[in-house]
Amino acid sequence: MAAQEMLQPRHIERLLGPIDDQVSCDQCFDLLDEYVELELAGSDANARLPGLRTHLEGCPACKEDYESLRALVVAEGPGRE
Repeated sequence: MAAQEMLQPRHIERLLGPIDDQVSCDQCFDLLDEYVELELAGSDANARLPGLRTHLEGCPACKEDYESLRALVVAEGPGRE
């Protein structure tokens, strides 16, 4: 990887961590179901729960939980209870 490519903002953010509102893994876990529901309802989940998307992009464990939960909710379909 060239030095210039390594200095792209996404690489810098991964090294330095999120610059938005800080969300811990515990907070992320507590808010994940709400985030997925908002997202699937077409609401602006990023605006309603600031910092969560940034955390998911930088935390592989939370991102895996998010992807699993989202897939489960989608698979259950619109009539889920």
